[in-house]
Amino acid sequence: MWKVRIVALLLLVIGAAVGYFSYATVDTPYLPQSLAKFTVPFKLGLDLNGGTHLEYQADVTGINPSDVKDSMNSLREVIERRVNMFGVSEPLVQVEEAGLVGGAPDERLIVELPGVTDTARAVELIGKTPILEFKTLKPGAEDFIKNAGSTTPIVAEEIFAPTELTGRYLERAQLEFDTQTSEPRVSLIFNAEGTALFAKITRENVGRAVAIYLDGVPISTPIVREEIASGKAEISGNFTPESAKELVRNLNYGALPVKIELVRTQTIGASLGQDALAKDVRAGVFGFLFVAVFLILWYRLPGLLAVVSLSLYTAIMLALFKLIPVTLTAAGIAGFILSIGMAVDANILIFERMKEEFAKGKNTHDGIIEGFKRAWLSIRDSNISSIITALILFWFGTSSLIKGFALVFGLGVIVSMFTAISVSRTFLLTLGNLKQRGVVRFLFGNGLSK
Repeated sequence: MWKVRIVALLLLVIGAAVGYFSYATVDTPYLPQSLAKFTVPFKLGLDLNGGTHLEYQADVTGINPSDVKDSMNSLREVIERRVNMFGVSEPLVQVEEAGLVGGAPDERLIVELPGVTDTARAVELIGKTPILEFKTLKPGAEDFIKNAGSTTPIVAEEIFAPTELTGRYLERAQLEFDTQTSEPRVSLIFNAEGTALFAKITRENVGRAVAIYLDGVPISTPIVREEIASGKAEISGNFTPESAKELVRNLNYGALPVKIELVRTQTIGASLGQDALAKDVRAGVFGFLFVAVFLILWYRLPGLLAVVSLSLYTAIMLALFKLIPVTLTAAGIAGFILSIGMAVDANILIFERMKEEFAKGKNTHDGIIEGFKRAWLSIRDSNISSIITALILFWFGTSSLIKGFALVFGLGVIVSMFTAISVSRTFLLTLGNLKQRGVVRFLFGNGLSK
């Protein structure tokens, strides 16, 4: 019995430490400065922290359907890299995918910028990232140019056709200077797939012009002298060092693989987010208190120990939110509160089974052991079904709202299984082997029974 009590004491000490870690921030009163550096803040979502939500629609009409997913992932990486360069705290850039059934017919990119409440500035952070394209002359373009004459303006789109080679395959751009003339030029280096595409284009267009477009505007139309298999192209022309450097910077910030258009914006003020957070926390606290009062009044001593176990569960969950870290949204907090209900449900099943065992005349120790044993199968099955539901929501969810709820709910169910089966059981077993009589009968009774 003393071993069980030592384990229970250790659980209480660990729970207190974990609880303090969950509560502690840099501004926590009486926190030594030596420990302040070890505090970890909660990661709050846009709806709780305030900020800007931007929704872009991607034009994937010219992309092979089998390449759309890769193109959108490349787009996400490019935009994420560009946003990170401006120091936005914890930005979220994700592709909104269609669900298993139905779903949006178009491809969208979601950008959330916590703490940025100026929509104009948020759009500026994303900026007009360049679209880099390589185009070749259409069949018969030379005859078209010859017949057009010197007085007829020629539109580039009339003679050039797009190719598969775009900024998606660009690995990096760099500024170089001609060793003979010292004129600046921009060097483009493609990845392995881009190198193969560029080699094919130059091989098939020796002696012909290949146009390099940036944001739909031709910036260079060099003549291909020979096949270039190295994967390195050069843009030269009337560049100044400043303009060449700007072009390199823009290309390295990200030549988008597809065109995007801003279709929706939403701004949540910091005060509104803080107000939502305060209300969610208040709801969680009151919910916990109501559940605690019910457990103590209805199940008495086991209910009191269940409240201690539930407090440890809450501390563990909050600590995990900090350590993983989990981005807490209003939906995530709702999932957390719901998982508290799941934890209480497991304790109630156990207590009801214990009640049946006590009714047979068993002492506290045997009744607790048998009650947990009989309740385990029901707890296991119900929690597994909840975990499966959380996995389905997370896997097939099409938005961060659904995924956040599913993650927190699933994590809560797993932790609640541990606290209900292990922690509550340990605390109850510390009471020892008591016969059901007098005060003991009352403390282990429930409801209106004595």
